[in-house]
Amino acid sequence: MAANTAPIFTKIGDVQWTTAAMTVANNTYNLATGTAYLAFSADSTNGGFVQRIRFKAGGANNASATVCRVFINNGGATGTTSNNILWDEISLPTTTASATAALAVYELPMNIALPAGYAIYCVVATAPNTGGWYATVIGGKYRSEEQTSELQSLA
Repeated sequence: MAANTAPIFTKIGDVQWTTAAMTVANNTYNLATGTAYLAFSADSTNGGFVQRIRFKAGGANNASATVCRVFINNGGATGTTSNNILWDEISLPTTTASATAALAVYELPMNIALPAGYAIYCVVATAPNTGGWYATVIGGKYRSEEQTSELQSLA
């Protein structure tokens, strides 16, 4: 069997994010219980690529220190342990809202291709005081040639 020697690239940029601030504590290491926040869904037919995840505390609020755990899910129910893997963790510090200084952004590099239907979920281990944390995923979707032609004809 011949190996694929040609590199692949995403055909369209894909930026996704948690639709709400991560504020509910979930100290799980397997994603089988508690509140999890969907941060990214790979294209259901061709998969996707995740370059990195950016974490930012909610704007005008303070957030307490926590750890954010990032899971890869195979598209199945998150309540089934075998559908999830803990990919990585990132420490997120206490933040204090300010009118004169920007809050820092924290990044977790991933650089992985995800199969069709896979997803990335995040949990925070301790509940932030009032603000919460947002996760923004920077990546791309793989598209078939037909899908790319359709998109180009619409432009």
